[in-house]
Amino acid sequence: MRLGIVSTADINRKVIPGARASEKVELVAVASRDQQRAEEYARTWEIERAYGSYEALLEDPDVDAVYISLPNTLHREWSIRSLEAGKHVICEKPFSRRVEDVEAAFDAAERTGRLLTEAFMYRHNPQTKRVAELVREGAIGDLRVVRTAFSYSLYDAENIRLRTDVDGGSLMDVGCYCVSGSRLLAGEPESVNGQAYIGPTGTDWVFTGALRFPHDVLALFDCGTCLPERDELEAIGSEGSLFLDDPWHCDEPVIELRRDDGVERIELDPVDSYRLELENLADAIAGTTPLLLGREDALGQARTIAALFRSAETGTSTQP
Repeated sequence: MRLGIVSTADINRKVIPGARASEKVELVAVASRDQQRAEEYARTWEIERAYGSYEALLEDPDVDAVYISLPNTLHREWSIRSLEAGKHVICEKPFSRRVEDVEAAFDAAERTGRLLTEAFMYRHNPQTKRVAELVREGAIGDLRVVRTAFSYSLYDAENIRLRTDVDGGSLMDVGCYCVSGSRLLAGEPESVNGQAYIGPTGTDWVFTGALRFPHDVLALFDCGTCLPERDELEAIGSEGSLFLDDPWHCDEPVIELRRDDGVERIELDPVDSYRLELENLADAIAGTTPLLLGREDALGQARTIAALFRSAETGTSTQP
């Protein structure tokens, strides 16, 4: 799969090594809104082609797929434009807080016969697959509660993560992982309650959520851009719990199976999640493997995030 990257965003520094490490992916191009910046970036990362506009990259017939790492508010437009240009698309998470954006983009994918996927890299990691299997296999009995957290400290008001004009904020940046992890283990929520602390930049600096799923499964999460660095996932059942200290980055994949009779550590080999997500798209394009994250998962994410924002704004429980 010959890959082009649309933008020179910071997340690329994690995606590019994953592309380099894969025999299934060839990184061939990068685009910026400025030709000089594109050329400097291409030299730094040893990328063959540099384009001074996103349109120019999309016109390159040698690019099979694009990774869109643009700000959240540009995901819909450039996903659709890329699909209509004949490119497959992997779009940085979260795709959007608006359900209509997700629907429009996936409609374009179906219309053009191209693939579109949301870049939740952790979903491709063996650690994630194993914890989901353990829950399904009944390792902790009946699932009762999913507890997740993801936070860090950021106070630069110009950073896009703290800007309202590009849909910044903690729920969109890191809370979306908590939503995704809860949905992975429990399904689609029936109702949600959200609360937010709006910081000086106008974005949610802290967001907490409570979700109710079918079969009386409950989920709790907190996320923040003004909190200590934290990332956790715990699935709690009637007979024990599964604890992950590194559920999202998966740099040190260990699952602790905790029961009354002790703790079992399930250790897995580290694998580059970014490489795996790129390879999933490459394999799906080749027709050898289904796309892991498609339309339904992206819609479930957007519906839940939209409902959490509505709940925080109205102070009431909301249905996705």
